[in-house]
Amino acid sequence: MEDKQETPKTASKKPRGGGEPIRSIDTYAAQCEKCFKWRVINSSEEYEEIRCKIAEIPFVCDRKPGVSCEDPADIEYDASRVWVIDRPGIPKTPGGFKRSLVLRKDFSKMDAYYITPTGKKLRTLNEVAGFLAANPEYSDVSLSDFTFSVPKVMDDTIPEDVVKKGSASSDAKRKPKTSKGVVGDGTARDEGSVAMH
Repeated sequence: MEDKQETPKTASKKPRGGGEPIRSIDTYAAQCEKCFKWRVINSSEEYEEIRCKIAEIPFVCDRKPGVSCEDPADIEYDASRVWVIDRPGIPKTPGGFKRSLVLRKDFSKMDAYYITPTGKKLRTLNEVAGFLAANPEYSDVSLSDFTFSVPKVMDDTIPEDVVKKGSASSDAKRKPKTSKGVVGDGTARDEGSVAMH
């Protein structure tokens, strides 16, 4: 079986107006196909470029200037932060738009939405289609450039004290994932993943 490369994401916990934390992506990383070390990616735009082309152009350490597989990893996959693994091949967000991912309070999953160049938040493909139809200046933007597919939250990195929906208690046992679960076992090769934290 072949290992499948991923790119990770972790969630930050920034306070909202009412003190409620917003859990959004604060670090992007890609895993080298050769040495399996994680490399921090400088921007969401660069990350999206890697993610959308990762099947054709696998990520390797030397894509980062001055970095090789001999260098220590930029970041380690561990439970010091929440990791989410993104699918490869998700289209790059069209220019002027922003794709936003927010981790739910119970850490059960992320929600995706797009923010338009005018600041409007779009939560479904129907809303995107309506916006594009109402704004002919975006006629060069295709509906296929948008996806509401969300990254998988890695259970083994969720804080122990989190009570997930349907859990009897915060002491509920969670099945730990191995590093093979992060790198992939090759059984879902077409789906593959890219990750963030």
